[in-house]
Amino acid sequence: MAAVTPMMEQYLRIKEEHPDAILLFHLGDFYEMFFDDALLASRLLEITLTGRDGGPLGRVPMCGIPVHAAEGYIARLIEKGQRVAVCDQVEDPKTAKGVVRRAVTRVITPGTVIEGNLLDEKANSFLAALVGGGEEGWGLAVADVSTGEVNTAFLDGPRAEATLIDELSRLAPREILVPDELASRLDWSALPGPPALTVRPGESFALPAVADVLRAQFPREELERAAWARQPAMIRALGGLFAYLAATQLRPLAHLRRVRVYTPGRYMVLDAATRRNLELTRSLVDGGRRGTLLGVLDYTETAMGGRLLRGWIEQPLLDPELINERLQAVGELAADTLRLDALRPALSRIYDLERLAARVAYGTANARDMLALKASLEAVAALREAAGGLSSALALRLVEALDPCPELIGLLGRALADEPPVTIREGGLIREGYDAEVDRLRRLGREGKDWLLALEAEERERTGIRSLKVGYNRVFGYYIEVTKSNLHLVPPEYQRRQTLANAERFVTPALKEYEEQIVHARERLVECEYRLFVEIRERVLAEVPRLQRLGTTVARLDALYALAVAAVRHGYTAPRVTAGGRIFIREGRHPVVEQALGPGAFVPNDALLDDDGQRMLIITGPNMAGKSTYMRQVVLIVLMAQMGSFVPAAEAEIGVVDRIFTRIGASDDLAGGASTFMVEMRECRTIVEQATPHSLVIMDEVGRGTATFDGMSLARALLEYIHERVGAKTLFSTHYHELTALEDSLQGVMNYTTRVAEDGQNVIFLRKVVPGRANRSYGLHVARLAGLPEEVIGRAAVILATLEREQWSSGVKEAGPGARVTQLQMFIPEGEQVVLEELRRLKVDELTPLQALNRLDELQRKLKEK
Repeated sequence: MAAVTPMMEQYLRIKEEHPDAILLFHLGDFYEMFFDDALLASRLLEITLTGRDGGPLGRVPMCGIPVHAAEGYIARLIEKGQRVAVCDQVEDPKTAKGVVRRAVTRVITPGTVIEGNLLDEKANSFLAALVGGGEEGWGLAVADVSTGEVNTAFLDGPRAEATLIDELSRLAPREILVPDELASRLDWSALPGPPALTVRPGESFALPAVADVLRAQFPREELERAAWARQPAMIRALGGLFAYLAATQLRPLAHLRRVRVYTPGRYMVLDAATRRNLELTRSLVDGGRRGTLLGVLDYTETAMGGRLLRGWIEQPLLDPELINERLQAVGELAADTLRLDALRPALSRIYDLERLAARVAYGTANARDMLALKASLEAVAALREAAGGLSSALALRLVEALDPCPELIGLLGRALADEPPVTIREGGLIREGYDAEVDRLRRLGREGKDWLLALEAEERERTGIRSLKVGYNRVFGYYIEVTKSNLHLVPPEYQRRQTLANAERFVTPALKEYEEQIVHARERLVECEYRLFVEIRERVLAEVPRLQRLGTTVARLDALYALAVAAVRHGYTAPRVTAGGRIFIREGRHPVVEQALGPGAFVPNDALLDDDGQRMLIITGPNMAGKSTYMRQVVLIVLMAQMGSFVPAAEAEIGVVDRIFTRIGASDDLAGGASTFMVEMRECRTIVEQATPHSLVIMDEVGRGTATFDGMSLARALLEYIHERVGAKTLFSTHYHELTALEDSLQGVMNYTTRVAEDGQNVIFLRKVVPGRANRSYGLHVARLAGLPEEVIGRAAVILATLEREQWSSGVKEAGPGARVTQLQMFIPEGEQVVLEELRRLKVDELTPLQALNRLDELQRKLKEK
């Protein structure tokens, strides 16, 4: 039996080291996959499955992807939840003795992607690691390896686990690392996605194991002064994260050395339900940006600014001083539209400095990346000039921090060609005049071309073959081609190399000698240019921390620019943000709905919430009249103000809130086995457990998912509990009109309703929210607006009249669980229903026999007429 080939032995050995990843094995111009990897990849990528002889292994399944197009295929595998190990040739096949040496150069997982076409340019791609739990608290570390951002936090206290889930919901990591003992402990279903969960051995997060990892990643002075280095939970989380990166990335990560320690309590907390219900960054319709607050505010010109603005929306501030500092900067920019116009072109020319710096640190940046960096630095110089003169404290600090790195601009300008190739192994990278050896080798190449042209002319003249030509291909090198009709003129020193259909190809000793000089010069030129480019990249690598600081500065300036543009274009005003407990909004508008309706179509409304007379608003009114929109616009205006944005209102005073809670809409959690009503009750539980007197709560039609009296009872009990025990400012919409009686019994409860104008059978929703209570729901009118057949509307009107007359007026409204409830016959024709109602009301004991017979005869005639 034949033995396994050396190449296949090499593959099997490397695959054994990466059993949980699809191994891309570099063979020539392809990455090949074998065995189960090939079966899986061919199905996921929809590529042809072939095979090769594996000797004693039999026929081995095989499929491949071109090396030059690998990024796209890898992206599809990662999107489908796979891990990919890239095994490259690590020596030149031309000089290899035996099997070419190969090694895994990187393992790509959902949380370690850096390739541009695998990423959303205006969203982070986080890898998270967490440890702890219980009394010791939680350690959380997150890193975006594509930008260099690293954050860590320590969470403790009675609500630490809930806060952890809220943070993971906000960060939306693409991959989460957990010790094996935590894998089944947390409720991962609450997270969007859900993310890829990578379970790691508990010892990989232990303090002794992570100490060496962290010492290798951070300078000694950083470890001595960093706040995180004194908190065991954060040390373990960061250490586990960097141990995983070391195992998968297999290279130094110099861009991951700035760690930001943050405390979630410094920011407004938004749980997963609130983020979803308010559609802050993801639409409920399709998960995109259209129809979201981000979609309305994002006028950023850079990818970095887009990511930061998203972060501001998802993490509003709590400190009025910091909020007002942002508002002043936005106000200064919004007041100077000429300056805004000048900032735009400078910002738009700045590429993603954070991700460019990451590619430099990874060693994957090519010459085009370097030219993008040069163009960005030149645009930073223009941005600094355009922003000169800004005087608000925040804007002034940012302008002063704009560092265009002139020495890098000079280096890249002198060194790099204007239009280099995509790959860095083809030559054509270095500008003429930068390096004497490159210039000499290029000159040899040019002279070689001239020599070949001269040779061709000389041979034509010497042999008399006018069609003779000198050519080149990769297989045979340089050759002299002669058509078959001229073969009798070929000199004896010509050596035949190839026969074609209509010609023969020859070489001469002189041609072969010069070919060796030209080819050798070309190879040396390519190698020389590659070496010089790597040196240039290393010089840029030394400036990565500086580039990262610059990227952060540009992002902040761009985010402020975007908010200023939104304020100008949408007619927003500056809110007054205070530490007080009063929220006052005059002529407020819903920022997203307003844009969907168009200019002037949205009807503005006022709002007042405080700690005394108007702490809880009960809002009644028909469906489609604007109750939900009103409540959402109030909380969105509060959120916008606290992120430092101008707001859609004529005037606004915003007392800072610590949390926003929402209970809106109806949705089942089928995967989790929860009904609509169960989801609703869980969200209500979150509110009553976690809201504080400084929170803002909106609840929309709580209790509608169960029987009427159960729902009404729960709604009232929740209102009373929030009023008495929680104390949060609350907007509560309901169709249970009986709840409006709470205004008379609970201090700080006020009734509001949506105004409706009636015109015969039609109603007009005026979209105005005013003090008072609704006395009707107008459900049939809404049904008519929705286009239900008039036969259905008419039948519903009869049933409604019956309900009101026979049940509510008879005291069922006040009855307890044992009360008798009349069951309506829902499908009797309308005319017969009227006759039956008359018969039901007939007082037989008050009629004479003759009167009874006459009455029955009259009813019978009515039935026949109907």
